[in-house]
Amino acid sequence: MRGWDRGLAGLMALMMSANGAAMLAAPLGWYDAVPGVPATGPFNPHFVRDIGAVYLACALGLGWFAWRPAQGWPAMALGAAWLTMHAAVHVYDATCGARPLADIQRDFVGVYLAAAVPLVLALLRKPRGA
Repeated sequence: MRGWDRGLAGLMALMMSANGAAMLAAPLGWYDAVPGVPATGPFNPHFVRDIGAVYLACALGLGWFAWRPAQGWPAMALGAAWLTMHAAVHVYDATCGARPLADIQRDFVGVYLAAAVPLVLALLRKPRGA
């Protein structure tokens, strides 16, 4: 394994951990702070915490891959699958909205790039025998 992939996975794990922790600890603050989220519907603290828990699980998979790539790859790949499906939902919602390009632009870093990086790592860095 090369070092860049592990470093990138570790960085993504830290960012997703921070996001998930914020969603769990301060769901209303997270809801109000993230651009576009209030437009998705009324605040639901249970839902925000559920998604926060999923972000923490994705972070654990990325962190495990960063620590032990061969053993952690399946967990990272599963997290990448969820993040990719989440991004697909955002694409669908954007295409059904009044301003699809603005929605895609707004979500580019936090949703699409956050899904693309783990997906690319999972596809390009699959260990032999996994």
